[in-house]
Amino acid sequence: MIQQREITLPRFRRGYHLITSVIEENVPKLPEKGLLHILVKHTSAGITLNENADPTVRTDFESFINKMIPENDSVYVHTYEGSDDMPAHLKSSVIGAEVTIPITNYRLNLGTWQGVYFCEFRNFGGSRKLVLTVFS
Repeated sequence: MIQQREITLPRFRRGYHLITSVIEENVPKLPEKGLLHILVKHTSAGITLNENADPTVRTDFESFINKMIPENDSVYVHTYEGSDDMPAHLKSSVIGAEVTIPITNYRLNLGTWQGVYFCEFRNFGGSRKLVLTVFS
């Protein structure tokens, strides 16, 4: 059986935001065993799994990826939507726009210190849509 729901996240400032609880509150009913697939429907945002306890990890993610993919680089041709736009597209491809999480005993089977990060790469990205698909 497949269940699916599309949700709209609130506007997030640029950065890495722990949204595990938002996912758990909005996901369709979880089966005993299965998979949850999450897709970000945008080309300038991303989603990943990582450390859910220490918020400095999210700060370090932002610092590192901005160093790796800087704004205002002279190689960018796609610049008419602002200095954060092309870097946001590249960051989205590097981080990724989807994750799949196993479901065990009616719960997301995440590691002890794992959480779902929504990654907003634009300065003013607006509200963002996610597709949550449960496979059982």
